[in-house]
Amino acid sequence: MAAEFERDLRQKDKLPEDEIAKLATRSMQRIIGAPVVIILCLDMSDMDIYPDEKRNSSEYLMAVQSTSNAGMQLLLATHAEGLGAVWVCSPLFAQSTVQNTLELPKSWEPQAMYFLGYPAEIKVEARERKPLEEIVKTFERSNV
Repeated sequence: MAAEFERDLRQKDKLPEDEIAKLATRSMQRIIGAPVVIILCLDMSDMDIYPDEKRNSSEYLMAVQSTSNAGMQLLLATHAEGLGAVWVCSPLFAQSTVQNTLELPKSWEPQAMYFLGYPAEIKVEARERKPLEEIVKTFERSNV
């Protein structure tokens, strides 16, 4: 993954070498330094297959959403056990590399990576959230 990340930073993002080294080192240290690393994969093997692309695309999107929901449940369970966790989606950018390196079945599409461990510090204060009025739209029953 590191080689692909560095190649993308160099060829696609055109970053200077010192910035590439800094970002690649940070990424590798997060993986190497985590007591537990979990790769969450999507598997379409048991999903429905339709004769049209629209429904197949929706089925795939539903599988992505379900996989993401499973990841959120993992984060909630981790928190409930007093552990810290970080969710990153870097496996999406190197799916074949992750599949081959970990010898995963070809039907398993790496979607996310989680770093789990005990937090160095516990923040008691949650960050400020937007008021619900800014992010929720309500409807009168007669308009629905």
